[in-house]
Amino acid sequence: MTAFEGFGEPATRRAIIVADDAIAADDAAQAARAAGVQVGDTIGFAGIADALDAIPHADLLLVEAAGVDPADLDRTLPLLVARARRDRAQIVASFPLDALDIVSLHLLGGPAILLCDARPEERVAAIALSGGVADGMHAAERDAERLRRLNAEIARIAEALLKLSRDGGAGDGVRDRGSDFVAPPSESEAPVEITAATVRGAIRARRMRDQYFPKDLFADPAWDMLLDLFAARLEGLTVSVSSLCIAAAVPPTTALRWITAMTDAGLLMRREDPSDRRRAFVALTAQAVTGMERYGQAVAKAGLGWA
Repeated sequence: MTAFEGFGEPATRRAIIVADDAIAADDAAQAARAAGVQVGDTIGFAGIADALDAIPHADLLLVEAAGVDPADLDRTLPLLVARARRDRAQIVASFPLDALDIVSLHLLGGPAILLCDARPEERVAAIALSGGVADGMHAAERDAERLRRLNAEIARIAEALLKLSRDGGAGDGVRDRGSDFVAPPSESEAPVEITAATVRGAIRARRMRDQYFPKDLFADPAWDMLLDLFAARLEGLTVSVSSLCIAAAVPPTTALRWITAMTDAGLLMRREDPSDRRRAFVALTAQAVTGMERYGQAVAKAGLGWA
């Protein structure tokens, strides 16, 4: 073999499947092959530590949580995260809706792509995006483009909220051109009370649109989640990851991506549930709270409603 033989050819990635359900394991294997990834061992959640020790290396861990007891997930997911970090591998975790909180507790924000009630094409795209991209993977390319747009949108929202927290909304970044013809409010004006009822009313109005227009037409999960978390803060309530996904009004897998991106952007943070260590809450950061308060003051003083 010469020095140039095979040069530039991508190495075939090797995946380990972790599953107790035979059908889920078969689905994972088919998705991996469709994405051009070689399937190695398939192991169960029982005795997973010894099973992982017997495998020298993995590029990808395909975790299928269907039918797995939450206590077993709580015990084994940290082991899988540790193994992924050791091997510099990626985790693609597929799970049912009732496992969302426990899976997100351990994997959200880590070396993992989370798929909740995923369709077959979503599995293939996620595996391909994790590094094993095959030629002609148009679904993966579309997914990558959506992720790029998501990150750009999150960056825009974070920048706008940061500007609001600094100067109360003055500046070209968040000002409508029509405001050039309106005198700015006096600094001596008393602050307007922002109530949870006002914010909840805005959320209800947004959901009412779904009765008259296609749901996807006005999908805005970032703002929906910010509104829900801000209302919860005003009410003194906590919000779990699963509840926040419902508030986002998009599929759970999409909502989880937004939560991850917004956390990375410094808008959201996770807190452990002191009464249940297998669940985490999501809350606004100080930057996001200040931005929402400033926004609320601005629209109230302008005589506008929350959008």
